[in-house]
Amino acid sequence: MAGGGDKLILRGLQFHGFHGVKQEEKKLGQKFVIDVDAWMDLAAAGDSDDISHTVSYSDIYRIAKGVVEGPSRNLLESVAQSIANTTLLKFPQISAVRVKVGKPHVAVQGVVDYLGVEILRHRNA
Repeated sequence: MAGGGDKLILRGLQFHGFHGVKQEEKKLGQKFVIDVDAWMDLAAAGDSDDISHTVSYSDIYRIAKGVVEGPSRNLLESVAQSIANTTLLKFPQISAVRVKVGKPHVAVQGVVDYLGVEILRHRNA
């Protein structure tokens, strides 16, 4: 458990971005697949059935979309870090966030679903 038992889950978000070290990646772009887990206490939202007691999935989706479709970065680590940092900065009720960034179309000699990175960031106390 990264930040407690409750979390928001976003899986398989797909965006076209221009990230990578190679010039072709920066020019042509490619598909990126993002997963986000955001730990926060969901008890009040569960009890009240009121969206004001939680964070909207759409808001986290827009953060991921903005980063992936935004300015080019060399490393997936930087893409993931930006999504995590922005999520923690914008939503103080989130105690930790895990971001996975996958690149399904990579130039490797073999069959892969994707290659990528996963980071876990906790709110500083």
